[in-house]
Amino acid sequence: MKNKTPLLNRIYIAIMLLFLYFPIIYTVVFSFNSTRSLSMFGGFSLKWYQKMLKDSSMVNAIFYTILVAVIATAVSTIAGTITAIGLSGSRKVLRGVINQVNNLPILNPDIVTGIGLLMFFSTLAIKKGLATLLLAHIMFCIPYVILSIMPKIRTLPPNLADAAMDLGATPVQALLKVIVPQIMPGIISGALISFTMSFDDFVISYFVTGNGVNNISIVVYSMSKRVNPSINALSTVIIVIITVGLLMANILPIIKEKRRKTK
Repeated sequence: MKNKTPLLNRIYIAIMLLFLYFPIIYTVVFSFNSTRSLSMFGGFSLKWYQKMLKDSSMVNAIFYTILVAVIATAVSTIAGTITAIGLSGSRKVLRGVINQVNNLPILNPDIVTGIGLLMFFSTLAIKKGLATLLLAHIMFCIPYVILSIMPKIRTLPPNLADAAMDLGATPVQALLKVIVPQIMPGIISGALISFTMSFDDFVISYFVTGNGVNNISIVVYSMSKRVNPSINALSTVIIVIITVGLLMANILPIIKEKRRKTK
């Protein structure tokens, strides 16, 4: 029985991995299919990538998706980090209230958030487009950054900044050279979550965008109503971008740590 248990665990893990990654592998493989079939592989070809690059709507969608994701990640990471650090020095009651308010956008259904933002922008007579899409993404990314950083801040000594200033550091130096390096793993985690949430968002983006500004999710939704193998090529591009981002986020700290130890 003891010998069978590890084998059953391995089989279970293999089945779960297959269930999770088979659709991704399937999409990547059929993005190189020479025919329009989504079930029979007719041979290797790059023609769907060529069609994707010739389709202005797809190229624009990739551009706007990356642009919005990068800007939203940068702004939300900075704003979320400053907010989390500020909350760490506030009163317990105020900190608890702000944390509860911060959790609302995360727990709130996306469709409710999307409709609320649509009504908000309409009330202010703000024309839907890139600006509204960017503001919406920043809005729902900030709570994830705060949620990622707060546990790291709780592990820091409460008088860390005061100790740094007693040793001659200015408040800005204490923040950038003492506190921020200590909570950097939380900042990186928050930034990665923000980028993924922005890159992947469909529901909220669908309600707040306009004037021909569409992200990848909206374009894929519009293409899903008819058989178009270019979706596989576009999906593969997304997979590659996300994979490269995750690899960089995990490998760069390791390289940095090795260089630090060799000095």
